[in-house]
Amino acid sequence: MKYVLSLLFVILLVGCKEVNSKDEQKLQNFVKEWNESHTVLKTPYLAPSYMNVVSYYGKQRTRAQVIHDKQMLFEQFPDYTQSILNNEIEVTSEAGKYLITFKKHVRYNGIEADYDSYLSVTLKNGDFRILREGVAETSNDLDAPIFPKARENSHRIASNRQLFGDFNGDGLSDYATVISPKIIGSSTSTSNDAVECQNGCDSVIVFSSGDLEDIKIKGAYQSQLENLKDLNRDGADEIGFWDIKPNSKTLYVYNATNGALLTEPIFINAAVHKNIKLIDVFKKSGVNKITVTRSVEEEGKWVLKSQIINLD
Repeated sequence: MKYVLSLLFVILLVGCKEVNSKDEQKLQNFVKEWNESHTVLKTPYLAPSYMNVVSYYGKQRTRAQVIHDKQMLFEQFPDYTQSILNNEIEVTSEAGKYLITFKKHVRYNGIEADYDSYLSVTLKNGDFRILREGVAETSNDLDAPIFPKARENSHRIASNRQLFGDFNGDGLSDYATVISPKIIGSSTSTSNDAVECQNGCDSVIVFSSGDLEDIKIKGAYQSQLENLKDLNRDGADEIGFWDIKPNSKTLYVYNATNGALLTEPIFINAAVHKNIKLIDVFKKSGVNKITVTRSVEEEGKWVLKSQIINLD
């Protein structure tokens, strides 16, 4: 028994080694540069710091997904910075990898906070690469908007195209995306809606900001979002939704804060009025005024008609 315990003790000693001062200094420099690159202008410098696949705040992510998440963080909080509190770093070595622990000091949107953080780092081709990144589960305020969980909303949002803007009027950038229905085939109809969708052909606009309600558009299965800026002077950007069909395009103009339509849907007969763009159908024409142009059938012919809408 004594022999077994002694052998186990030796194995533990071999598995967990102290880091020599030269390597520790290099690791400290690596972590310092990594922290300093956490700004909106230095995102490209972060990519070489990661392995192709990373354990990122408890979830497996590719390097591209990690950098995309960082970009969203910096777009939401352009003033974001992070540093190592008191420049104190602890480094241990195990099985050829380095575990680096430190207290991360973050600043964003007038808020300052500290988090017990860690990186797991390895050497590849002579350079340090991050295998794991995260914070201690015992840290407070893990629901803070700077962590990946706050930007996920759902897996579907993360995999769809995001439209950035200030849709809730808080002065910070957030984003919207569309959850589209799954098309399962074509119907026998010859109409504009000649598709069949699983659970109905409806699309939903969802927002990264938790205080904004989803907006559901019935009968829409292909779409494009537009940031229409602040049209009604409420401090929040309005959002445009193109419902795209084979022979038509319809623009919905929503107040993102309450989901209300600011005008009747703007229909364009794409078979007649081709190559129509946003600027052709929608313009801001004064204080709380917009001009909309839509396709209208008159005496058997399709023409474009413009109308000024007051947003009082």
